[in-house]
Amino acid sequence: MISFVQLVVQIREIFQQKLIDVDEVMKLMASYKSNANEWRRFAIFDMNKYTRNLVDVGNGKYNLMILCWGPGMASSVHDHTDAHCFVKILDGELTETKYAWPRKRHVPLDISENKTYGMNGVSYMNDELGLHRMENLSHSNGAVSLHLYIPPYSTCNAFDERTGKKTQCTVTFYSKYGKKVDYRGSKNGN
Repeated sequence: MISFVQLVVQIREIFQQKLIDVDEVMKLMASYKSNANEWRRFAIFDMNKYTRNLVDVGNGKYNLMILCWGPGMASSVHDHTDAHCFVKILDGELTETKYAWPRKRHVPLDISENKTYGMNGVSYMNDELGLHRMENLSHSNGAVSLHLYIPPYSTCNAFDERTGKKTQCTVTFYSKYGKKVDYRGSKNGN
């Protein structure tokens, strides 16, 4: 069994290679058994929205972050702007709903898969597989997930589930390396 620090180090080692094996990354993410004492300092919640908390920038090759989901919180339906997305549940449960890309305007998105992941569950998503939304369906418990995005991105597209309408969004970090970010006066959210 590896520790959270060992997981971060091994992810860095994998990304020193030119070609990345998705299965190898999935196995590595699955090999870590969640221990809140190891990642708690990065898990910063906000009672009004889910948070994206940066853990490691991976020399510009990836972003590793912890997302914190209060009860009933969800992401929008979104793409990953050609990035790979690995998710590991560190605490609680998250439901991932995958959607086909919109084919027509003003038509509801088609759900292609709906799956709930419990603690230590691992998921993978990329734009070839479609769009997705992550949500904490619990009305009383929070959830925490570890996300690995390759390459890192600063914008993505959100989609209206009812109409398929696409809107470009800037993504930001609620905290970096365990410290809350103050965006007052920032123009780009970094």
